[in-house]
Amino acid sequence: MLKYILKRLGLSIIILLGVSLIIYILVRCMPVDFVMQRLSQMNQGGATIPQETVEAMYRRYGLSDSSFLGILRGYGSWLLSLCRLDFGQSFVSGNDVVKEIASHMSVSFIIAFIAIIFEYMIAIPLGVTAATHQYSIRDYVVTVFVMVGISLPSFFLGRVLQKAFATPPLSLFYPSGLVNGSLTNMTFFEQIGDYLRHVTLPILCTVILGIGGTMRYMRTNMLEVLNSDYIRTARAKGLKETKVIYKHAFRNTMIPIVTMMAGVLPSLFSGAMITENVFGLPGIGNWALTATQSGDIPVIMTYNMFLAFLSVIGVLLSDLMYMVVDPRVKLS
Repeated sequence: MLKYILKRLGLSIIILLGVSLIIYILVRCMPVDFVMQRLSQMNQGGATIPQETVEAMYRRYGLSDSSFLGILRGYGSWLLSLCRLDFGQSFVSGNDVVKEIASHMSVSFIIAFIAIIFEYMIAIPLGVTAATHQYSIRDYVVTVFVMVGISLPSFFLGRVLQKAFATPPLSLFYPSGLVNGSLTNMTFFEQIGDYLRHVTLPILCTVILGIGGTMRYMRTNMLEVLNSDYIRTARAKGLKETKVIYKHAFRNTMIPIVTMMAGVLPSLFSGAMITENVFGLPGIGNWALTATQSGDIPVIMTYNMFLAFLSVIGVLLSDLMYMVVDPRVKLS
């Protein structure tokens, strides 16, 4: 086991190096020019900026050489800093990138964690009931429901939820933000209630968008298991249908579900860019989207490498979890 884990970690380092190189090249090739954006913000009067000032700004941010060799040298400089655990400072704010990530991560983590719990609590039973009642009205209703969730874009669904539940006559929740600044001197329970009224719609939007894929995956796997020989044998022995489904079939459907769990770890910390932007949440996804639009390279690199690292660890954990759900699996 230890040898397997060390081998996978060694391969993960190579994968992360390749991913970092590709991301850095793509980031440097983006049509967004941070220096020109900054200069245009500084020069609101429209006066001509000296070329020396422009060149000095490019050198300051390490963007003076846009050739392929210059990009490779920039990547080498970034990689050396990374080896010293120096993730750099944000071009926009000038603050340490790691501190900014930590300050924005809690909001995204809480929303994603709650949403994933509800997603699996709803999607797995729906997938099981759709598979056990194949081609019935129940199966069609569930399938249509989840297909609607899959088909709706996040920004559209978010606006629909805001219009339905955050505007008169209902006005049950707040349409955006995380804290109601107009309310002061709130008690602890009032603060909790205010927070819940802000995050309920983003969580609901995330759950609706995520249920469909998990439900379809669960339904397909359950149908495959229900057609297996050992399930027919269990039924031939006279076992109750509930025991056949939930004791024999359900456990084996969990093996492919573990594969999906590899994506849970990065999704907990990555944030939902569009959803957070629609609801005006100060999460890490919205923060990374703003950084991408402004060409903030240190932020973009740190955010994407953080997700790449979590993805690699998630895949490794999912492989190890195979032994938990299926003792027949041995790692060598």
